[in-house]
Amino acid sequence: MRSFLRSFLLLLPVAAAAQSGAQAGPPLAAASASAPSGVAPVSITLDEAIKRAQANEPAYAAALAEGRASALDRSIARAALLPSVTFHNQALYTQSNGLASPAVQGTGSQPAPKFIANNAIHEYASQAIVDETIGLGQLAGVRRADAAAAFAAAELEIARRGLVSTVTSLYFGVIAADNKLAIADRAHTEADDFTALTGKREQGREAAHADVVKSQLQQQQRRRELADARLAADKARLELGVLLFPDPRTSYSIAAPDNIGPLASRADVEQAAGKNNPELRSALASLRQSNADVLAARAAYLPALGLNYTYGIDAPQFAANGPDNVRNLGYSAMVTLDIPVWDWLATEHKIKQSQIRRDAVKVALSATQRRLIARLDEAYAEAAAARDQLASLDQSVSTAAESLRLTKLRYTGGEATVLEVVDAQTAFLGAENAREDGRVRYRAALADLQTLTGTM
Repeated sequence: MRSFLRSFLLLLPVAAAAQSGAQAGPPLAAASASAPSGVAPVSITLDEAIKRAQANEPAYAAALAEGRASALDRSIARAALLPSVTFHNQALYTQSNGLASPAVQGTGSQPAPKFIANNAIHEYASQAIVDETIGLGQLAGVRRADAAAAFAAAELEIARRGLVSTVTSLYFGVIAADNKLAIADRAHTEADDFTALTGKREQGREAAHADVVKSQLQQQQRRRELADARLAADKARLELGVLLFPDPRTSYSIAAPDNIGPLASRADVEQAAGKNNPELRSALASLRQSNADVLAARAAYLPALGLNYTYGIDAPQFAANGPDNVRNLGYSAMVTLDIPVWDWLATEHKIKQSQIRRDAVKVALSATQRRLIARLDEAYAEAAAARDQLASLDQSVSTAAESLRLTKLRYTGGEATVLEVVDAQTAFLGAENAREDGRVRYRAALADLQTLTGTM
């Protein structure tokens, strides 16, 4: 009886620790990485992690730059619809042929230039030139630039949501890895205590040496699992640190949310996905680009109207007034209408090319719509299943902890074998790890669903 009481008193702290671990579960506030002496680790919230990742991730930076460049392309295409103004200045000298010819301005004669295309030996031009070309091609260019800007904006949103989903998964992956490390540490401590208990029972001739050997094997296994958990936690921190810091080895701590977000109703999710899905907007913008390409190709069949207005001087003197009070300043206007007649079917073939590409884009748009419907159903079903299992996982942890406590009591009283205790320890450890995996699964499914609906 004295031996039984002594073993029972030794077992009480272990059972109490197992019970408290089952009720409270591993804390969601993750532990910080080991920091150098005197250097406090950086505290990172989820919002701060997303902001840092957007500044450091190259794919998102490329999408952001493309979006800004596409917005400028739209401004450039719209500027092509407006008249262009040029201030033209030219001084021209031509060798004389030795003969005199009537002066271009005023009376008398002047030496004639050798090049008949030039008007005088000395010729000066200083003119303001306004040019405008009116055609369907310019309008098609504006439409295509608008569609390209919308496409780039949609792709930027896709990149942003993908980055947010990745950061969220890594963020909560770090929390889960830290919690698993704490679980492995408790399991290792419990294995040490159980090994000590079997050793004392063997000394009291209440247990066989085989029990000690089995507990030692369990202790060694828990030590290896603790090392693996520590390695997994370090790897998870490094993967997230790559997106957050110039040096991924920077020490930081995670500020985890206290509760797990609720799951919206199916109707709300479908409504948000229909309005805010960037993949669908990207496919629609791509179709508008293809339609603009078809319009631009067809514009080659239509005439193009050109307008030119020139004001300034084009005279032998660089002056507003020439000899004999001749006014050098003046203007000229020109209207050009280019009518296409024959281009050896090049325009027809360009139209066919653009129509072929547009048909492919229509197929891609239809596939995007179908894929969105399927992904939405899959993501919602995954999130609902993961949410429903959270309570069951908590209950499994509590049940496994109670089973371990009772099994240890029975072993202390000589009513259970060491194998039953080892099985109970393994079941308790597996239940705690499964609960952490379930939490990460639900958060990942929720992040995927929020990526589709644009509510992140």
